[in-house]
Amino acid sequence: MDGLPESLRPLATVSCQRTLKSAIAGVGIGLHSGKRVNLVLRPAEANTGIIFRRTDLGVDIPAQHDNVIDTKLCTQLGLRSHPEARVGTVEHLMAAIAAAGVDNLVIEVDGAEVPVFDGSSAPFLFLIDCAGLAEQSAPRQIIEILQTVRVDGEAGAFAELRPAAVGMDMALSIDFPAAAIGRQALSLAFTERSFRAELARSRTFTMLAEIEALQAAGLARGGSLSNAIVVDGARVVNPEGLRSHDEFVRHKLLDAVGDLALAGGPIQGRFLAHKTGHALNNRLLRAVFAKATNWRIVSADAIERAAYTYVARAA
Repeated sequence: MDGLPESLRPLATVSCQRTLKSAIAGVGIGLHSGKRVNLVLRPAEANTGIIFRRTDLGVDIPAQHDNVIDTKLCTQLGLRSHPEARVGTVEHLMAAIAAAGVDNLVIEVDGAEVPVFDGSSAPFLFLIDCAGLAEQSAPRQIIEILQTVRVDGEAGAFAELRPAAVGMDMALSIDFPAAAIGRQALSLAFTERSFRAELARSRTFTMLAEIEALQAAGLARGGSLSNAIVVDGARVVNPEGLRSHDEFVRHKLLDAVGDLALAGGPIQGRFLAHKTGHALNNRLLRAVFAKATNWRIVSADAIERAAYTYVARAA
């Protein structure tokens, strides 16, 4: 695989499905509920996919785009047949799972929200690294985008997926009135290495003026300067400042990775977006899967052969 550029290696080298070598647990606070949540990541059999298990209710919720029931401030999964069974703030964990190349996993939580930890994906990657990865015999399946699909939102917001010869490229821009954020843009080839280096540590953020309203609505009860960036006009309230000068767009791209992971498998395509969020990201997946001509399933082995052909032609 040494002849392949870094942007092509994740799909080309991971030809079989993967899960964790062992179970691993963590404890944290729900960002919106403020309640203590116990989290356990457990290995799962091949072809299981990613499943959230509410251990307090005895209900399993597949991590699929069509199980998204709310996108206000986070991505929330649920089953309409069990209205009480919900799991919110799944995007940071789903982003880490996608970046690590985990295909099969049971995620146990004893409450309605995944722990927020520090507001980024880094703590979830740490748990996955500690558990280790185990290769499985079943072949990995890739979702190849066949034609451009776009959804539009308000004030010029949009999100789209385009076909790509190999790999997964992402480009996103944001525009906020707060001077501390303003206009930011970021493009990268999505790989495990680029995610760890460029996105994983970026934290969720909010405006100081919005916090009181959020808490009055029963949200952000677990929010603090230890798990979110708080912006007040041109000022970042957090004493330690930012982890990178453009941490805001990096986190928005992290969110997009987590939301797109609800496709049910790795995507081969190009993601382009402006001012997107959880709602628009979910609408994009629903639009893709609404037409069979938009996508197809291909094996990772076929992707590997295509990657070598692409590199040979480019040379």
